[in-house]
Amino acid sequence: MTTTDTIKVLIADDHAIVREGLKQILADTGDITVAGAAENGHDAMKLVRKGDCDVLLLDISMPDRTGIDVLKQVKKESPKTAVLMLSMHREDQYAIRSLKAGASGYLNKQSAPAELVDAIRLVASGRKYISPTLAQELANHLGDEHRDAPPHESLSDREYQTLVMIASGKTVSDIAAELALSVKTISMYRSRLLQKMKLRHNAELTHYAIKNHLVE
Repeated sequence: MTTTDTIKVLIADDHAIVREGLKQILADTGDITVAGAAENGHDAMKLVRKGDCDVLLLDISMPDRTGIDVLKQVKKESPKTAVLMLSMHREDQYAIRSLKAGASGYLNKQSAPAELVDAIRLVASGRKYISPTLAQELANHLGDEHRDAPPHESLSDREYQTLVMIASGKTVSDIAAELALSVKTISMYRSRLLQKMKLRHNAELTHYAIKNHLVE
């Protein structure tokens, strides 16, 4: 893509109000156009496979599968597509996982519209978008690379998501409803993460998450 080309963007977010808000922001840029929008991971992949986009704006909390799962599939099937992850979660909760999976950047949904536009232009040019907060987190992570990995880093993406949501005070039923999954499935994720982390119950899980700054 040259500097004079229009940047074609796909939006994948399960909230209609977010999709429409993003469209409105990008409509005012002049050099960025929205090529399509999807409300789940399955539809997002269908749009990506059409090959008509430069950047995918991908919500990390999709209803049918995690955004990181979708990200990995995008990078496998369409490696040239830049993926900018969007999330309500702080950078230190999901950003490093996203970058390791192939994301070109990670942006909090509370970021200013101008920051979003700048991030899209940057990743469309083949570069990475790293916010100041994320830069600090990456520096901390690199500084600790010789330490033993903490237990939560062994979790799958969905197990990690379940951990953060439980530690944020949500019940298994709440999580199941929010992720459009069964209570049985979420209970399975909970059991797995407790076993992997050698924790006994939600109180220990929450204490761990707070101690390790996974939740506020």
